[in-house]
Amino acid sequence: MLFDRSAQHCSDTNVMTALDAANPVMKAFLAGSLSGTCSTLLFQPLDLIKTRLQQQSEPGRRLSMLRLMGRVVAQDSLAGLWRGVVPSLSKTVPGVGLYFSSMHYMKTQLYEGRPSHLQSIMIGCSARTVAGSVMIPFTVIKTRFESQQYNYRSVGAALRAILAAEGLRGLTLGLVPTLARDVPFSGLYLMFYEHLKTITPREMKEQQSSTVHFMSGMTAGVLASLVTQPADVIKTQLQLNNTARGGRGVIATATNILQTQGLTGFTTGFVPRAVRRTLMAALAWTVYEKMIQSIGLK
Repeated sequence: MLFDRSAQHCSDTNVMTALDAANPVMKAFLAGSLSGTCSTLLFQPLDLIKTRLQQQSEPGRRLSMLRLMGRVVAQDSLAGLWRGVVPSLSKTVPGVGLYFSSMHYMKTQLYEGRPSHLQSIMIGCSARTVAGSVMIPFTVIKTRFESQQYNYRSVGAALRAILAAEGLRGLTLGLVPTLARDVPFSGLYLMFYEHLKTITPREMKEQQSSTVHFMSGMTAGVLASLVTQPADVIKTQLQLNNTARGGRGVIATATNILQTQGLTGFTTGFVPRAVRRTLMAALAWTVYEKMIQSIGLK
């Protein structure tokens, strides 16, 4: 027992030593990846329900969020709500790590850690552009796994199947609406988040830092989600209903949604998306802030 404890202590010490020795950008990447893992595992069901809601194209036969959730559980048991969690992790964990490390680099190197509101928007937009562009193949795979429209056995099998049937273009489907959704979301989110933290009384930030981070993140997430919802609907439709040849583009997809579903079609899935993005971002930032304090990044 004493040996086990000593070994565990040595292991923990080695991990902390490695973290201390890592450069700041790598520390930010590791903290972001951990926060992305936690939030993805917790909120995957909301993302699946959002995708299924947006997949429904006939206005008169759409199921509500609760009825759709009940159907998923009835067909696939409770575990069915976590369908697509592996590709979600494949996308989110490195993607969030890349986002936070890019953001940290720009904040510290360009603005000495104290960016203005406008600079925060630019940092958030730039970091998300990098992460979103690199991870777009896994975004396509994640969406298709969640839809039940495709029967891929694994992430690797999905990559091979898409390349064989649709070429490289298939792995970048929806890049424009994905960036149109995520880039302004991240820019606005970071601006709102930093501003809300700034106006919070100092005593509260010192005594209840996790609560302040979480509430600031939730509020920022709701505000940013409102602006970017239409792009999310277009992205999902492109990634599910497109093929390498003859597929619709962004404008044609948007026009089709407008013609078949009206303006309300662009709000489909807003509730689960807003709840997921808001809670996920709030949790991610709370974990991230705690992590960077623990490993000496702040």
